[in-house]
Amino acid sequence: MTEPARILVVGGGYVGMYTALRLQRQLRAELRAGAAEIVVVTPEPYMTYQPFLPEAAAGSISPRHVVVPLRRVLDRCRIVIGEVRSVDHAKRTATLATLATEEEGTGTTELTYDELVIAPGSVSRTLPVPGLADHGIGFKTVEEAIGLRNHVIEQMDIASSTRDPAIRDAALTFVFVGGGYAGVEALAELEDMARYTARYYHNIKPEDLRWVLVEASDRILPEVGAEMGRYAIRELRGRNIDVRLETRLDSCEDRVAVLSDGTRLPTRTVVWTAGVKPAPVLTATDLPLNERGRLRCTAELAVDGVAHAWAAGDAAAVPDVTAEEAGRECAPNAQHAVRQAKVLAENIAASLRGRPLTRYAHAYVGSVASLGLHKGVAHVYGRKLKGYPAWFMHRAYHLSRVPTFNRKARVLAEWTLSGLFKREIVSLGSLEHPRAEFELAAAPPPDPGDKPSS
Repeated sequence: MTEPARILVVGGGYVGMYTALRLQRQLRAELRAGAAEIVVVTPEPYMTYQPFLPEAAAGSISPRHVVVPLRRVLDRCRIVIGEVRSVDHAKRTATLATLATEEEGTGTTELTYDELVIAPGSVSRTLPVPGLADHGIGFKTVEEAIGLRNHVIEQMDIASSTRDPAIRDAALTFVFVGGGYAGVEALAELEDMARYTARYYHNIKPEDLRWVLVEASDRILPEVGAEMGRYAIRELRGRNIDVRLETRLDSCEDRVAVLSDGTRLPTRTVVWTAGVKPAPVLTATDLPLNERGRLRCTAELAVDGVAHAWAAGDAAAVPDVTAEEAGRECAPNAQHAVRQAKVLAENIAASLRGRPLTRYAHAYVGSVASLGLHKGVAHVYGRKLKGYPAWFMHRAYHLSRVPTFNRKARVLAEWTLSGLFKREIVSLGSLEHPRAEFELAAAPPPDPGDKPSS
């Protein structure tokens, strides 16, 4: 018997999950006959639908409905929870660390493969800003989104209880760095939530909260166009949100955000959403990278000049064959990632069967962005929308794109219920330290003979 052709998928995000999902359909006969095997290596057992993170942070969607369990969706794939540390494609070998290798103390293990799909996604692109590593909060995972929601409500609790005006002002000042989708949508949704929550505090008014958006360029939301970007700024400023353009965060040491225009903002909340960069594992491979650290790919989504290696999404520099000017690449966003995954899976199946490959071609149709409940901007198929129509389009588009009917139904049900009932304003910060109370209860009682030190 010959060994099955092993397809190794590195990453369980947009590209990883959708590619594996499509492959298990394309290769149904080969998988049933044992002629092929699909292995997905991912740090988490779920795929996070990131466009819903702002609504999860605001409490409009339950966190468990923002993620898709990989084992349920990819039922004909082998799921390995772990991280690929390096890839030696010349030897068709990946080195990975799993939960089991950590328990066994063996460090890493090697996995051989025949076809490689490398789609580890991206990580936050940070800068050497003093204090950022100590006080900054990211916004790329569901854990970060829920942690930020808990943090915002806890700051309101602090402000409500303290008698120190400096502590109160710092607790009620929220600084977001980055004017792209993540930063604007997260700030807008959380500001909406906090303004609503303030009605339940006897000594906090919505105008007491200070929200600051810091953007290094001269506009926000560049994907929706200049006109809609300017509208978004007017909408945010109309809600008393301080939008600082052509401004950078120079420092956030000692819980003071220092901006490049000289402003000093005592704050206990600095949210960093200033872009992403390819996952570090790409530098630990023998595959060709471009100047931005992304994999050089062909229009067929194969790694350029390398046989049996494929990539798409944030990690891949894919030529945009629909662009008028030569040399342009597809933007690293979800719209391209989902569509690239479909073509990628079909090309891998075609390659295994000796059939010709298909070029990826998709003209960018536009973008939608939420600015909070019932507010948004959109630029789709040349049409510009704002306010409620744009917000409705934002929800309808992402509802159509979230994977599985199960998730679509649950998200729609939660939206319906949230429209009928009041917002949830509970902070579950204890979720981040679930054993703290038990550890305190299990600790030995203090010795009565011990005297407090003077």
